[in-house]
Amino acid sequence: MNKLFRRTIASLILIAIVIAVIYLFPEWLFCGVVVLFVAFAQFEFFRMVENRNIFVYKYFGTTIGSLIPVVIFMGDTFFGLKNLETLLIMLACLFMFTMQFIRRDNARDHLVSISVTLFSLLYIGWFFSFFVKLRIIDNGANLVAFLILVTKGTDIGAYLGGIRFGRNELIPRISPNKTREGTLSGILLGFLLSITIGRFLTHFSLLHACLMGVILPVIGQLGDLAESLIKRDCNAKDSGPYLADIGGFLDLIDSLLFTAPVFYFYIKAFY
Repeated sequence: MNKLFRRTIASLILIAIVIAVIYLFPEWLFCGVVVLFVAFAQFEFFRMVENRNIFVYKYFGTTIGSLIPVVIFMGDTFFGLKNLETLLIMLACLFMFTMQFIRRDNARDHLVSISVTLFSLLYIGWFFSFFVKLRIIDNGANLVAFLILVTKGTDIGAYLGGIRFGRNELIPRISPNKTREGTLSGILLGFLLSITIGRFLTHFSLLHACLMGVILPVIGQLGDLAESLIKRDCNAKDSGPYLADIGGFLDLIDSLLFTAPVFYFYIKAFY
């Protein structure tokens, strides 16, 4: 119970700090916070991958991943250039091939090394950078706050619901601690948060608030399971030791990595 209490309190404190950052920090400083999250999460990812004895350019990958939100912010804010991050990722891919050409060992893992590094740029660097895209559009601060509250509220609901009501394992080979009852509890709490705060923060109609109340919690839980799959494959319990009972930075943002892009494109399509 002590761990449950500490984890819940830590999660609520982190959410409160992030919400304060959203509303009090200017856009450029908010972008800097996103860069820090990407850098820590990417480095954690590469350290886990190295447990599988896969060669990765972790410093190069972490640097490029951290540059993605910067390029997005600079391109959209100062140069009026959209999707400039795709050029950065393409150049990074070319450079990774070049680095493979000059390796002096006789390794046969070139394709795996390139694929894993490129995957990390997309999965962490690019996906999480959609927070920058959201923040700089109209009503961006409220949209980012809404996304975080619904997604992380779903995580908290799933955790607490699993402890209180959990009986049936969800996918034990991937995450033995997750239960069907916990997942449904999280989705229900996410739905309730969406329809209660969505009208105030986003000016969504009830229909759109209901849709987001289903889409975001479900996708968030898939994002959580996706990171659990990666950790299980790398034989890691947590992505890092930095955040007490929560784990690492990648553990903290795993559900947001999928909900941020989906929410952004939903906003662009309907608002």
